[in-house]
Amino acid sequence: MVGVEQFPASWQVLPAAVRSVLDTVVIRERIRAVIVATEPSVHMPYVLWALERGLSVLLDKPLSVHTGASVDPESARTIAEDFDTLMDAYRKACLRDPGVVVSVMSQRRWHPAFQRMRDLIAEVAQVTNCPITNIQSSHSDGQWRLPDELVNLGYHGFDRGYGKAAHSGYHEFDIVPWLLAAGERPGKELDEVEVHAHVARPADTLAQLTVADHERLFPGFAERNPYGHTELQQLTSAFGEVDVFLSMAYRSGDRTMTLGSINLAHHTFSQRGSLEPALAGLYKGNGRIGQETHIIQQGPFQALHFHCLQTLHDDEPGVDRAAVGGADHVTVHVFRNNRLRPDWKRHTTLDFADLTQGAGPGAALPTQRSSRNRAVTEFLHYLTGRTPRGHMVSDLATHRRPARLMAGAYLSMAHRFTSTGPAPVRLSFRSALTGMEDHLVPLEAAR
Repeated sequence: MVGVEQFPASWQVLPAAVRSVLDTVVIRERIRAVIVATEPSVHMPYVLWALERGLSVLLDKPLSVHTGASVDPESARTIAEDFDTLMDAYRKACLRDPGVVVSVMSQRRWHPAFQRMRDLIAEVAQVTNCPITNIQSSHSDGQWRLPDELVNLGYHGFDRGYGKAAHSGYHEFDIVPWLLAAGERPGKELDEVEVHAHVARPADTLAQLTVADHERLFPGFAERNPYGHTELQQLTSAFGEVDVFLSMAYRSGDRTMTLGSINLAHHTFSQRGSLEPALAGLYKGNGRIGQETHIIQQGPFQALHFHCLQTLHDDEPGVDRAAVGGADHVTVHVFRNNRLRPDWKRHTTLDFADLTQGAGPGAALPTQRSSRNRAVTEFLHYLTGRTPRGHMVSDLATHRRPARLMAGAYLSMAHRFTSTGPAPVRLSFRSALTGMEDHLVPLEAAR
């Protein structure tokens, strides 16, 4: 373990002292690759340093974020520019050393349920020429922060002017366009997205559940909490988003191909029941429960319903981990128009067992844990020559659309907050890979 001194999140280049420490370690230990899993506001300088050094990178999500992104339009706009900066550095690094790779930890791309849904979408698009026409996505995680914790706990907090969309929202920003791409057909390619955000910030959640409400719910809270309701409203007025609801229109030319929504929420069903948290960070554990749904319509031909509905994260006697409410619950419902195509089944349910790929210790399970393991293993296999570059599932070059969606979400939030521009934001959504096409192959070939 080697410590480096902290530096402002606004710096896009590592300070000389930090570079010196890291360069020394790279030379001494003959490092070839790094994992960047810092606070996301400083992802950029570390990745740029690594690429300059010719190091491959496993990059945690999101690619980047900036202080004040949900309250300052310039900070939000920079998120889109960051992708171009990273890609420019990536191209230059590959010219110097073709073996350099940047893989992004968007683990849903490795998740068997999402891979199966992508295959089903592509199959129907091939037969009918119909893209995805509607997609509704929702992710909630029950992160219940009490009023004083909104101010006092900074880890994955809201005080930097961003929140849920940067904490875990990138997973949805990534997987939605990844699924949409499976349904794109010649002449129906998506080239623009319009994003409109509605936000609930800490000041709003304090109106939903007031200080007085918390005093009634938790004996002892009044003695612990040093802040009054009015003071908390003032302190948190410019904090980042706790919950955000996004509506999107994905267009090809001047025609809407797909309508969509992404609902990202912390302030949801939780299993926290105590005043004092078991873990100080509050981001993991402490009753934080993930529930995720995707409802996909492919015109009159197919509907897919993905449900991951947890009520606990850990083992509990008598609870089936894969059953509804279990720690590993996942189900995909497939509906198809079998009156048009008698060879299609009207309804198919894919459960945990149906979605498991392989057998034994090496099986690809339909869980986030297993998918994260696959992402890391793929990166290590690439470094040791066992996975070709073109088979990498989440190469940085394929993340232009997720970066644009995240930038659009924050730009809409910031415009709404400052009243300085239109809340609906329109961004280019073309999937150009900016010069990296020759290195990549479709996921189907990779599998």
